Amino acid sequence: MNKKLWYPVLLLILALALAACGGDSPAPPAAEPAAPDTGAVVEQPAEEPAAEGDVLLRWRTRPDNQAEIDVYQAISDKLDVELPGIDLIYEPGGSETAAYQDVLKTELAAGTAPDVFWIPGTDIADFAQRGLILDMRSLADASPGHNDGDFYPGPMFHLTYNPATGNSGEALWGLPRDVSAFALYLNLDLIDEAGAPDPRELAAAGNWNWDTFLEVAIAVDALGGDIFGYGQNAWWGPYGYWLNAAGGSFFNEDRTACALDTPGSLAGLEFQQRIYQEFDVAVPYGEDSEPPFMAGNVGMFQNGRWATPGVRASANFNWDVVELPEGPAGPSNWLFWGAYVVNANTEYPEQAWTLVQALTTADTQRAVSELGANIPSRVSQEALDAFLTFTPPANNQAFLNGLANNPTTEGPLWEGNWPEFDAIMGPAVQAVLTGQQTVDQFAASICDEANRTFTR
Repeated sequence: MNKKLWYPVLLLILALALAACGGDSPAPPAAEPAAPDTGAVVEQPAEEPAAEGDVLLRWRTRPDNQAEIDVYQAISDKLDVELPGIDLIYEPGGSETAAYQDVLKTELAAGTAPDVFWIPGTDIADFAQRGLILDMRSLADASPGHNDGDFYPGPMFHLTYNPATGNSGEALWGLPRDVSAFALYLNLDLIDEAGAPDPRELAAAGNWNWDTFLEVAIAVDALGGDIFGYGQNAWWGPYGYWLNAAGGSFFNEDRTACALDTPGSLAGLEFQQRIYQEFDVAVPYGEDSEPPFMAGNVGMFQNGRWATPGVRASANFNWDVVELPEGPAGPSNWLFWGAYVVNANTEYPEQAWTLVQALTTADTQRAVSELGANIPSRVSQEALDAFLTFTPPANNQAFLNGLANNPTTEGPLWEGNWPEFDAIMGPAVQAVLTGQQTVDQFAASICDEANRTFTR
């Protein structure tokens, strides 16, 4: 009998037997009231206990929409059948902000967190150094099929970093679920109406740079009304690209101090300020640029692969993507990633490691990538070739170019506190881009403040 069915049948048999004997049975416990909808976690009740001899594992991701929830649930159902001795319960988490991670920390402290869960790459150090996630190095070393080199090296540097020795390759805090990169989502109808050059053709000709980007943005913005040439959202990824592409960085080379006041970083920040203040061709900084892009009012919208499902579903205009323009320091992008990790206090570490492996196979990653939101984190040519078929957009190669051409890997601060650093940097950058502060004023104090978040 299917292991999912035997338990309810057994309960029914027992109930009939008690009734036949005329014995009194206690009333069933009252149902607990529904938890309030906080937007943080959609709890999935454990209605089906594990079959005898099986272990029950709960796992969680942070999906953006119901379509993603359905895909992860289907993956969970498939693996539930395929993994011997393991029963699975999938829990979709909520909130695109740090609240998702904060909820996990609260549950980990209370002993109620899932056995396996996804977290962003920036949070690996925080969770590892708090002792919240399991170092799976010994489990991986005992697994003949595992090879760290199967995944992008940028995420694996951080996922295998040993904070006690400062060496990479000695630990294993998780495996990357996926990767992503930025592109510019293009409204081809607006660009054509403005008579501007096609950014895809400029890129193919090796002439897609900050100057030609401005040319396109200015031409589209000149259409007037509520039309904007460009849009980006107010978080560290979009503005970080401009700093990196000018030769700057958030941090020094070993990520132990602030580098926001270096010449490259300031040059990138100054160019962005000109986009908003001098040329005035962008959606006002701090406003969400996605709704006006979806409404057909923005020529170029900077976002990651995760924006693709929404554009597929909602854009009523001709669209495609192009890689980010080459900056003064050459091509640049971000390599975004997140990882499946294991609760340090799981009762079943070996089974949890088996699940992490199963969630990061080529087949599982292919199922997720078909939604359009993710790029496989495995570096095999098979995975990359499959990704190119997940259209629209037609120009999927733009994302792979972003991952291949000098991307800066999203990562945690092993010698500092990323959330605190970000909380200082973000408002200071916003003050410059909205004209409340000059670049010189930013440079005079930003690293004095940000360096307080480092441990040495």
